[in-house]
Amino acid sequence: MDNSRITRIIGLDPGLRITGWGIIDVEGSKLFHVKHGIVKSKDGEDLSTRLVSLYSQLVDIIQQYSPQEAAVEETFVNQNPLSALKLGTARGVVLLAPAYAGLIVGEYSANKVKKSVVGVGHADKSQVAMMVGRLLPKSGGVTHDAADALAVAICHAHHRTFQQHVRMAQ
Repeated sequence: MDNSRITRIIGLDPGLRITGWGIIDVEGSKLFHVKHGIVKSKDGEDLSTRLVSLYSQLVDIIQQYSPQEAAVEETFVNQNPLSALKLGTARGVVLLAPAYAGLIVGEYSANKVKKSVVGVGHADKSQVAMMVGRLLPKSGGVTHDAADALAVAICHAHHRTFQQHVRMAQ
């Protein structure tokens, strides 16, 4: 790999209890798995403590792997207003961590992520995980949360390339 042409992307699947993360390297149209995992906050703790925990864990990952860009999945509206509010605050922290580190941050709907990776916008988590495994063979045994995060990174890789070509053509 020519490191001068590689872009490292972190994909993030926000959640208050579990946030999935996945890092890929992109060289042209080639995708390479770097690392993936989850960060957690403890259910019994107050909201502010949980948010600080998510933030500090994400900052550590960003510092360790030095991505240049980030992609975050948009959340769907939850029926329970309190749950939606808590998820929204967690998503805010997930957006803040890479933005504060100076990364470009893309946001993608769940349907766009699924369509980019699986080919259909209403794929289930198992289909997403299976396709992530095919696109990133070295990701092996990835959990659904981390698979979703890798899928967000893959989606960003596809759409950022398209956006770059559009800008260059103008």
